[in-house]
Amino acid sequence: MSRYRDGDATAFDELYARHADRLFRFVLRMSRGRTEADEIAQDVWIAVVRARTTYMPTARFTTFLFSIAHRRCTDRLRSLVRRAKFWVEDAVEAATETGPFDVLHANQLGRALLAAIQDLPASQREAFLLKEEGELTLDEIALVTGASRETVKSRLRYAQRRLREALDTWR
Repeated sequence: MSRYRDGDATAFDELYARHADRLFRFVLRMSRGRTEADEIAQDVWIAVVRARTTYMPTARFTTFLFSIAHRRCTDRLRSLVRRAKFWVEDAVEAATETGPFDVLHANQLGRALLAAIQDLPASQREAFLLKEEGELTLDEIALVTGASRETVKSRLRYAQRRLREALDTWR
């Protein structure tokens, strides 16, 4: 990002190539489906472009990127909650849409895992996805979510326990 900030246009292409897939997977699982995820991911990359001149490398680029994604997903969720009471049902429905996860969805265990992730409370789901999809550290997740490191650890522990319980029948 520092190279991009300093005017190296190819640096953005490298950032995009390196992080686009992980970012999209995170946004897809935090959103209600592919269309919404495409919109949010595009908003995130536009925010990265706009932040080019003001970017200060105080943390890893992935922390910066997933902080933006987290805010965009949270903003979208708040908007949906205001407009509809049943957003959770829509999110679970989104887990069965076709797209890049078709191979995973063809497998019943994959479906069960995705449904279990969608069933997690929002704070646990976002901590889990930031860890697994974003590959962020506990400290970075705390920075992104505004929670303490210990709260993040607790959310991850509860999320992992719930997922283990949900998938116990598959052992």
